[in-house]
Amino acid sequence: MTVWDDLVGQEKVSAVLDAAARDADALVTAAAADQPLPETSKMTHAWLFTGPPGAGRNQAARAFAAALQCVSSDRALGGAPGCGFCDGCHTALLGTHADVTTVAAVGSEILVKDMRDTVRKSFTSPANGRWQIILVEDAERLNEKSANAVLKAVEEPAPRTVWLLCAPSIEDVLPTIRSRCRHLNLRTPSVEAVADMLMRRDGIEPEVAASAARATQGHVDRARRLATDPAARERRAAVLKLPLRLDEVGACLRAAQELVDAAAEDAKQLAEEMDGKETEELKAALGAAQGGRMPRGTAGVMKDLEDMQKRRRTRTQRDSLDIALGDLTAFYRDVLALQLGTRVALANADAEDALERLARAGTPESTLRRIEAIAACREALDRNVAPLLAVEAMTMALRAG
Repeated sequence: MTVWDDLVGQEKVSAVLDAAARDADALVTAAAADQPLPETSKMTHAWLFTGPPGAGRNQAARAFAAALQCVSSDRALGGAPGCGFCDGCHTALLGTHADVTTVAAVGSEILVKDMRDTVRKSFTSPANGRWQIILVEDAERLNEKSANAVLKAVEEPAPRTVWLLCAPSIEDVLPTIRSRCRHLNLRTPSVEAVADMLMRRDGIEPEVAASAARATQGHVDRARRLATDPAARERRAAVLKLPLRLDEVGACLRAAQELVDAAAEDAKQLAEEMDGKETEELKAALGAAQGGRMPRGTAGVMKDLEDMQKRRRTRTQRDSLDIALGDLTAFYRDVLALQLGTRVALANADAEDALERLARAGTPESTLRRIEAIAACREALDRNVAPLLAVEAMTMALRAG
């Protein structure tokens, strides 16, 4: 198993990255021997990975990071970088490699204070690995100040530093940054490719794998979660029942409250798993005795951690809501397909009775208005409108048609 195996349906991208990783070896060897650098190298110091949600932008960047840090003994015999088994590959894929720094948005933005230490580290030599790698998972969330900090580092990088930026589209990144990056665009993998991956890598039963891949329309992470997590399947089933419940105003308000509460509960569960561990690790790092008081002067550090965790919970709740809204959009898209008599495969074939019922009860025009109402709700959430207000407005619009 190589590091490229998880890049579902991205054969062209994998080939480009594999060639760059091979040339990166030549750069390291030439630098160590004080020889001239190859003129035709496919390796560069900054990369921009774009593609729709679920295409695997972050996975591609992390696989590339692993290939660059690969220390397999087969390399001396001409083996390809990115074996997937050596210590360099393993720690890079897990996110624990000392020379692979990952930056992800905690809230709605990546703040400059979150980037200062990372930018500073980018100018240092690798501690253990072959390269100093900075992976920015949400480059579209860089605000003006943090983006300028990244720009300065990308303009004049250290010789053994590589920046890997991930964003939905090239327009989401400052022109001055993207002009200094090699751009790779990932495409949404096919439903068949995702289903095959679930069966091959996760041992999922064929019917479950096909259903999860079809329901998520090629979104790899969501398909895996849907196939392996019964709670996720229950939440999706509840969302798909929502359009049949909106027969009166009170039902609309109750449905909105349930959607928001489900997202909050999902965020709470994820937070409980991460917050407690982070808090205990920080206390130990600050020298707090087991069950004892914190040392003086550490209250500010603990407050910063609490603020970060609060921002992450808010973002997690909105991400969970966005998944539900995506499921609703796919549901009404299937309704529209039935109304228009197209041959497009239904994403929600397991809810075909409900789809046909709504298709008979409405018109294509009303279905399009409902899809637009869901899109408006997503935009409102992006503008930090209170989730309950945004979802209530959406359920009322869904009822009106």
